Amino acid sequence: MDVSRGKTPTAQETFVQMAQAAGLRGRVLVTLGLLLLVRFGIFIPIPGINRENFARAIENIPGLGFLDIFTGGGVSALGIFALGILPFINASIIMQLLTAAIPKLEDLQKNEGEAGRRKISQITRYVALGGAIIQSTALTTTLLNRPEIATNPGFAFVAETILALTAGSMFVMWISELITERGIGNGASLLIFVNIVAVLPSTLGSTIELANDNLQRGNRAVLAQIVILLLVFLVTIVGIVFVQEGTRRIPIVSAKVQVGKRFRRERKSYLPLRLVQGGVMPIIFASSVLVLPSFLSGLPFIQGTPILQRILSYLTPGHWAYLVLYLVLIVAFSFFYSSLIVNPLDVSQNLKKMGSSIPGIRPGKSTSEYLEKVTNRLTFLGAIFLGVVAIVPTVVENITQIATFRGIGATSLLILVGVAIDTAKQIQTYVISQSYEKMVKQ
Repeated sequence: MDVSRGKTPTAQETFVQMAQAAGLRGRVLVTLGLLLLVRFGIFIPIPGINRENFARAIENIPGLGFLDIFTGGGVSALGIFALGILPFINASIIMQLLTAAIPKLEDLQKNEGEAGRRKISQITRYVALGGAIIQSTALTTTLLNRPEIATNPGFAFVAETILALTAGSMFVMWISELITERGIGNGASLLIFVNIVAVLPSTLGSTIELANDNLQRGNRAVLAQIVILLLVFLVTIVGIVFVQEGTRRIPIVSAKVQVGKRFRRERKSYLPLRLVQGGVMPIIFASSVLVLPSFLSGLPFIQGTPILQRILSYLTPGHWAYLVLYLVLIVAFSFFYSSLIVNPLDVSQNLKKMGSSIPGIRPGKSTSEYLEKVTNRLTFLGAIFLGVVAIVPTVVENITQIATFRGIGATSLLILVGVAIDTAKQIQTYVISQSYEKMVKQ
């Protein structure tokens, strides 16, 4: 089946192309195989742990419960992949901030080409290794303070646990890079996507069980609260799709060009600026930063400092301070990603070189100022919309007191829908490119 020319391929055309094209089919199979490998690794246990007692213990710790969603049950199962991809994501955040702040790193990224980007990737891996060691140490320290969890605490147990958790995190990081390079979509985003999907059945089962128990008792109010919460989630999904697909089309006019004795007509096109340039990454980065307090709370020097413990207690999901900081981080990372993706000065220079301009705007400095103004407005609106969509369901959860969705709220929905849209677009891009290759060969 040929893809419709000049149109986005339909779902049927995409699936047929995936089955027929060896290159695309291979990428999809590699992605699925690596994702399954990571899922199996989550359930490889760390020795010396009473996992049943640990699973019961983290139910009363909101931060670790929220982290368990991101690792697909890896924390509660306490397997070798318990840390998952989070150390690598945190390392990516640190490196992107340092790249914007340190001129040498910025020069490596922008002017050194592929070699410079490889150096930055290597540094990011080392930072991820350090982060994994710190987080695994914090988690192991938490286990040592619970004698009912660690069956035989001692130096050997500490060394083995830290080594297993760190090695597992590094392996997951390598898998994510393989998916990005040889598979479909962004590896880190897809790993989080699969982990969230893996937890959905148990969450829905708990919600159905809660509804049945209350109906048997004659308490229909809880059923109404569950329905309200589900409707809020449905509206949230619609809002997410609206934000992800929202673009501002800036008209572009190309000047007349003389070819021999003829003049080529003006060509009108547009410059698409997305409402959320960073897609789902600001949400993932903000959530990853807010997961860190759960790890830090297990460190000895924090447990011995009441002030730090009190501060970290405010940063638990559902607390007003957590929600405010979450909104601030979403806005900050949205602007940060927008600055990385869209450079108004470079765009204006490229338009000037091509002999194109924005109607009513002078080429050069005026164009770059105009683009910067429009980009900032779009980014602010998109970030606020994302923040509101992320916070409202959590507020509704607190009002309705339905705790079965705890951790699978708006953040998870944002990641699920955002990653699904981005991956679907990448698959469509492969389908279109392969259809063009067929046309050229013919």
